[in-house]
Amino acid sequence: MQFADRLQNVETSAIRELFKLLGKPGIISFAGGFPDPALFDAQGIASASQAVLASNPGPVLQYGATEGYPPLREAISRFMAGKGSSVAPDGLIVTTGSQQALDLIGKTIISPGDRVIVEAPTFLATIQCFRLYGAHIIGAPIDADGVDVDQLEALVAQHKPKLVYLIPTFGNPSGATLSLARRQRILEMAARTQTLVVEDDPYSELYFDQAPPPSLLALSSGVPGSRDWLAHCGSFSKILSPGLRVGWMIAPPELLAKAGMCKQFSDAHTSNLTQAICAHYLTLNRLDDTLAVVRSSYAERARVMAQCLKKELGAAIDFNAPQGGMFFWARLTGADVHSANAAEFAKRAIAQGVAFVPGAPFFAHDPDLSSFRLSFATADVAKIEEGVGRLGQALEPGRTLP
Repeated sequence: MQFADRLQNVETSAIRELFKLLGKPGIISFAGGFPDPALFDAQGIASASQAVLASNPGPVLQYGATEGYPPLREAISRFMAGKGSSVAPDGLIVTTGSQQALDLIGKTIISPGDRVIVEAPTFLATIQCFRLYGAHIIGAPIDADGVDVDQLEALVAQHKPKLVYLIPTFGNPSGATLSLARRQRILEMAARTQTLVVEDDPYSELYFDQAPPPSLLALSSGVPGSRDWLAHCGSFSKILSPGLRVGWMIAPPELLAKAGMCKQFSDAHTSNLTQAICAHYLTLNRLDDTLAVVRSSYAERARVMAQCLKKELGAAIDFNAPQGGMFFWARLTGADVHSANAAEFAKRAIAQGVAFVPGAPFFAHDPDLSSFRLSFATADVAKIEEGVGRLGQALEPGRTLP
């Protein structure tokens, strides 16, 4: 069978492939970027489901508008207003998760050979998606304060990319949060160079002690011309339920229209039923209480993971503790060990009954082979303590534990 040429440069997800190794009984996984199902507001979602099916089930069980279920578009507009962004309901489309929004951007913007700049490291599925459409992907380095804007501006000037893709808040996999000053500079750069900036924002509500800086979308009102070169992708997957598969895309009208047209060809529309459930759920005023529980739980797990990593692995790794989100990004330093190769470390960790994701797949090119990602979201405190202890046991022979 002959497949499309575009598939030649795309591989299956390294994370999804890793899941095939996780059937071993008793294994502790820090690999997946999944929210903890124990923290889902199942009762609230059930109440919303029953309400939408009891009141007027016909419309929510029927085909719907490609752009989205009108009450949900209105609810998202209000939700975004609470986050400092003024968005009219017709200024967004509802997508089947924010992943579809990224795919629609790829379909509408990227032609084979176009240059696209992403963070290094960045969300693996984005690299795969943009490569599928023939993008030549360039990585911009990041630090604890997000993407290095000096280098990003230099790369934009050199390559004149079709778009720049960023996860400014609690990045996946980096956990980094772009500083307010850097956010302002990126918006100024977008307006000055007329470069589309795509802001992927699935994690900003998962902060621990204090809210992060406003989104690029919220700040764009203060930077003339920047809103014309900004697309924003949001999702209920990490804050309500990924199984509902409801996200959204906010973009300039021309891009939104093209994305809506491509969505017609893709899935006609996101499930009316799940859209209606989300819309009704938001009227129940339960989301704030749900998020308070999630934030508290994740903050405690992140604190414990940081303590355990320092205790069990000591100088063998280096990391910046996140202030929100779901991930630690770490690198093996080579201190007191024979190797700083995270892929080899992952194999030894699996043998000890614990899993994480080596960092190489998160780079579009020139990967840092010492890096790896740990998720604290789905493991409770006891599992984190035990799992990180197993990571300590997985270090190469000859290392003296701290």
